[in-house]
Amino acid sequence: MCAEKIQRVLMAIVLGVTMALFLLPAYQQVAVIIQTFVIIMLLVWAVTDFCPSTWILRKLIGSCDQK
Repeated sequence: MCAEKIQRVLMAIVLGVTMALFLLPAYQQVAVIIQTFVIIMLLVWAVTDFCPSTWILRKLIGSCDQK
């Protein structure tokens, strides 16, 4: 797998864990914090066209463009 695909899978996993945490009353505050972080990172990606997680993964794994 390449960096872009791994980043999408990781984002889906984080959102899934966040949804599960919302079901547990003791962890709802943690879920809100994680969800807020994901929203902020998506806004940064949308406004600047720069995603820090994709950037790091490209350094470690390589891009899908480098086939």
